[in-house]
Order: sequence, then structure tokens, then C-alpha cells
Amino acid sequence: MIQNHEIDYRIFGEEMQYVEVELDPNESAIAEPGAFMMMDDGITMETLFGDGSQQQNSGGLLGKLLNAGKRVLVGENLFMTAFTNVAQGKRHVSFASPYPGKIIPLNLQQLGNRIICQKDAFLCAAKGVSIGIEFQRKLGTGLFGGEGFIMEKIEGDGMAFLHACGHVLKKDLQPGELLKIDTGCIVGFTSTVDYDIQFIGGIKNTIFGGEGLFFATLRGPGTVWIQTLPISRLAGRILQYATTSRREEGSVLGGLGNLLDGDGWR
Repeated sequence: MIQNHEIDYRIFGEEMQYVEVELDPNESAIAEPGAFMMMDDGITMETLFGDGSQQQNSGGLLGKLLNAGKRVLVGENLFMTAFTNVAQGKRHVSFASPYPGKIIPLNLQQLGNRIICQKDAFLCAAKGVSIGIEFQRKLGTGLFGGEGFIMEKIEGDGMAFLHACGHVLKKDLQPGELLKIDTGCIVGFTSTVDYDIQFIGGIKNTIFGGEGLFFATLRGPGTVWIQTLPISRLAGRILQYATTSRREEGSVLGGLGNLLDGDGWR
């Protein structure tokens, strides 16, 4: 039985993408605050406490509070916005990614009705899709997971959309196949994938590795979506350049100094 609203969509753009969702009369889409871009006349907006799914509403007031409160743990907002077509014909609403990268459309019905993703990856979905948290219970993950310790889970049988930074690679893992990956490069994976954190042993790795002491391990079967540029890495580099004193034209090296460190090519 279909519980989620069935929506059609189109994705526009290359590096700065947005998704246009087509709503039939009385159909709705939900999105995080700040994802909205534009909409046709005839669409109403309603603030929801939580995600508005049947799963969230099934436990009464206490259930709503608990489910919405869990979203705070993954850095998300307590509220979502529902966009509903109250007109007679089809209407469109568009949502934009908050940083350069790609939007990933996911048909949950074809993906086992459940996706695990990074806590900031969700963009929008058909109304009825549930967005909650996924605790990783393994010892290694619990101690060293960092950002990967608490992840989001997206459940339902409708369309959901994730956004990622940089280029996106979709990789299908065979049963038992192991992938070692930087935790920030994971966008999401199907629920059949086994996820854990592994220590990088060896004194050389510890001192000179530069990539940290831990990485994620993903074991198949299942599908993994990977981003080339974690937003935390991009933000860290921007912050580094914004807070560092640089030798400008008045210094001894002047423009040559900037050319040598890669800043001269504009």
C-alpha cells in the first residue's frame, strides 16, 4: 500500500543544482527550512513539527516530541515545511542545494524503503517519508565515529532527495566487498550495507598520515553514494584562507609569493 505522496520531478543545473517537484492536486512535498527556492501560485506552505509522516504522528504528543527532538541530535531543525497543491491542476515547487554539488534522487521503494545518510544530506521528499536518526551501536563506531556516530535514516516508499558537495559517485558493493573511505565522503548507503569505523594502525600513519587516525568501512551488499568534497573540508579551507595573513604586493615577494602558493592564477 502506497503511504507516501507520489511526485514527479526534474533536476536542473550542473554545479549549483535545484530540483523542481511537480505536485498533483492535494499532493505535498516536505523540505528543510532554507531549502525552498520558488513555487507556482496555488501552493500553500505549512510548518510541521517534525516531518509530518504517519510514523511520527502515531505516538501522540509524546511521540511527536521524541521524534522531533531526535532531529536536534543530528543538527537538524525541529520543524519542516510542507508544500501542498490546493489548485485544480498541476503545480511546481523548487528546492535548491545550499552549496555547490549534486542533488541525488532516491526512489525509496526501489531501495528497500530505507536509506542511511549523513546528518546534513537531506534536502526534500514526498510527504509521508520519515526522517529520523540512526544510532550506530558498534563499539568502534561509538567511540571513534565522530560525525558518523549519529546519522540520519530516511524511510518510506516515495521519492527523497539528498544533496552532496562536489562530484557524486554511486558504487554498488557485492556481498562481502569492503570499501574503506573517509567518513566525510559518505553521502548515504542502503540499509543492507554494514558500516563501521576502523583505526589506521602504524606509527607512520599516526604521525604523517594527514588524513586522521580513523576511516569508515562499508561492507556489501548494497549501494553507496560518495561525494568528492565534504562540506567540512571545503569550509575548513575557506576559513584557513580567511584568517591567515598573506603577503600582498607590498611585501618582498609580492605577487610572486601568491603565484608560488597557487593564488596567482585568477
